[in-house]
Amino acid sequence: MMVPVASAQAARGAKANKGPRALGLIEMTNGKARLIPIVILIDGQYFDASAYKASPVPMALWGGTVYEGVRTGVSQGLFTVKSVLEKPDTHQWMGEGTWLPASEIHPKSSSKSASAIPRGMNDDEGPPVLRHAGANKPKAPDAASATPTPPSPPPAPQPAPPSIPPPATQPPVDETKPTAPSVPAPPDKDAPTLKRGIPAPRPAEPLTVTPVEAKHGSSAKPTTTSLQAQQVFPAISAEDGPEPHPYSYSMKPEEEQQYRKKLLVMAADEVRARAKLLAAQTIQAPEPAKNSAPRKSAASKPAQPGFEDVQLHAFDLNSSNEPVLILSAKARLPQSSTEKEAAAGLQYIVTLVARQDVNADFHKVFSNVTDTSHLDVIPQMELIDAVDVDGDGRGELLFRQASDAGTAFVVYRVIGNQLYALFQGTPTE
Repeated sequence: MMVPVASAQAARGAKANKGPRALGLIEMTNGKARLIPIVILIDGQYFDASAYKASPVPMALWGGTVYEGVRTGVSQGLFTVKSVLEKPDTHQWMGEGTWLPASEIHPKSSSKSASAIPRGMNDDEGPPVLRHAGANKPKAPDAASATPTPPSPPPAPQPAPPSIPPPATQPPVDETKPTAPSVPAPPDKDAPTLKRGIPAPRPAEPLTVTPVEAKHGSSAKPTTTSLQAQQVFPAISAEDGPEPHPYSYSMKPEEEQQYRKKLLVMAADEVRARAKLLAAQTIQAPEPAKNSAPRKSAASKPAQPGFEDVQLHAFDLNSSNEPVLILSAKARLPQSSTEKEAAAGLQYIVTLVARQDVNADFHKVFSNVTDTSHLDVIPQMELIDAVDVDGDGRGELLFRQASDAGTAFVVYRVIGNQLYALFQGTPTE
């Protein structure tokens, strides 16, 4: 299904974000994190993060770049890029580094949190303490220089006037003492350097170029694995922007069952429409006219598909208390005598996006139905999560497309009853 591409953020009525703001995908396998760059927002335009300024390393994977992993809008931890790998055959980039879970960030001391948290909400409390500790060291030498001056006057009063300069220097030392309280002023000038403790590794970018040259083909294998085989969630890297907030929509058990039933009815219609289209495209041998009568009785009742692996996700993307529902499932239609050859063993893969308005009415926003025999034409859609890609505080939908040509990432924005593609990646194997 073709989805219109959103050309401007003004269509949403939100404040435009010029960036830079990068979106990546974190894959956690056995406690080891790896990041795949997806898209980067520069001057209000979206670019492929794996190709933007890739000379020699993409900007999104510069050494020391910090990403904040989020799941349904809730912070999960911080990922710092340390080294970069490139897949030799497809030239796909990915970053390796250190992962700091959110549970281990807050218990840390203020000094470590100031160097680890990129947003720097509490950095003002940490740096002054460190500054005062460092500022006392220059005072100590001044005091040491002041203590030797008292013993210096006894030997030097009578010999010569050269000894007079030391006492002359002594009063300036006394003058510095009243000005000692003003010493904390320089720390205020240096405070930004501590706040930039995370972005500071960027100048060390050339250091990460050397490990990039070593290409490991085996490291790219997890990129083609299923989302259920590992922990996967998006990550954002930006110097500014709103604080993460949850996009999940709370449902009672009875509400969830009600939503599931309504969306399965909509999904059944999409599956039957896809099966009808495939049947029309299938060329079958003509049958005798005498067998035309039984077809009417077979087509009198629509076939009900059987669903499996049903997953339902609900998001409140713009804090309007109007849920956006995403249903993904696999389906099979019962085989009739007339469809036995055309649809034997055919499995359909459905992804349906719907929205409920304030009147509790459901509206279909997007549907993608493919089957195991046509993945080369229509890719399978796998929902990753809701994430704030443009930094306006409202969530977008991040999908991964899987087809015979490879995998690609797509970012969609929900506007009313339509879905707009902000970014469409190119498939990579």
